[in-house]
Amino acid sequence: MMPMADLWIVRVQGKEYGPVDLDVLRDWKEDGRLIRDNEVRAPESEQWIRAGELPELFADPIPPPNAPPDFVSGGTVGAILGQSWRIFRQGLWQFLGLSALVIVPSVCAQLSSGAVGSSGEITLDLRTALAGLFNLCMLIVSLIAWPLYLAGIQILTTELVQERSCTLREIVLRALKFWPRVAGLCILVYGAFVLLIAFAFAILLMAASAGSSPILALFALGLLVLQVWMFGRVFAATLFWQQTAVLEDADAMEALRRSNVLAHSRRDLPWFRRPLWRGAVLASIWCAFATALSIGPEWSTITEYFHTLMAMQDPQAVLQAMSAHSTNVGVRLLPLSLGVLQALFRPLLGIAFVLLYFASGRTNSG
Repeated sequence: MMPMADLWIVRVQGKEYGPVDLDVLRDWKEDGRLIRDNEVRAPESEQWIRAGELPELFADPIPPPNAPPDFVSGGTVGAILGQSWRIFRQGLWQFLGLSALVIVPSVCAQLSSGAVGSSGEITLDLRTALAGLFNLCMLIVSLIAWPLYLAGIQILTTELVQERSCTLREIVLRALKFWPRVAGLCILVYGAFVLLIAFAFAILLMAASAGSSPILALFALGLLVLQVWMFGRVFAATLFWQQTAVLEDADAMEALRRSNVLAHSRRDLPWFRRPLWRGAVLASIWCAFATALSIGPEWSTITEYFHTLMAMQDPQAVLQAMSAHSTNVGVRLLPLSLGVLQALFRPLLGIAFVLLYFASGRTNSG
């Protein structure tokens, strides 16, 4: 921690104020002009620190966010969904702006890939190389923007729950502080689910190649049960990782620990009122909605995959056939439009989990 100085310089949105003494800083704090996240430094130092790190100014612990309305904490999943829709409409333009951070790069990449592969044949030339480079850049932009998007949803929802207005720029600037932590947690959490999904596909390939062998079929069934159990454990452990990392400002491992504890809390309630089961219901509703938007245009591809999986016994031949089915043949506007629509409504899932977090932890712990 920086040693205590007599005078301090404050930096707010790139502008510096001071030097001023602690009494002036305390007055600014009382007036709301100085908050924990503002940066300060001593005149003789180039090191900036958060004002919240100065115990002479912010000795009190960080107050938890206010809880949402009482009917959310004591109501049903339907009440949470209704409140989520109200908050989404209230902050519509901010939520759409956050969604644009991840939608625009994805759409640009899909349009670029579709334009290159519109003829059904892809040749290696300058045009293809530039398109590949462009798609790589869009992928990098999407990966960079995703943690900002997740953190922004948590911050914006909390502000709207507390009936405070904020601009998109303010939300993004506040979300930037959490980018390294949320990015690291994204790698851990999403990586775990990707491995579990890959494990499930490996089990399906094993079952397809089992043929008439009952022993191999039973072994594959046992692995499938194990995979479902592991998926449930990971889901429970990561149920509230975004909220604990952003709203509680907990580091990565502590955020996962708190998420796991909160997910398994409220054992005094009926099972359908516990955080874990309400979270599973909310996630299932979203998965059903997302599937309904995407399964129609992709139904022919899905049926081809299924018939390929059931008809072929060689796992390598299965993978080759599935790869041939997925060859890019141009831009398909209907799947692209439905994908954009799904992304526009995706903040509703984040809002619902923020409200569930409040209802499960904050409002029941006081």
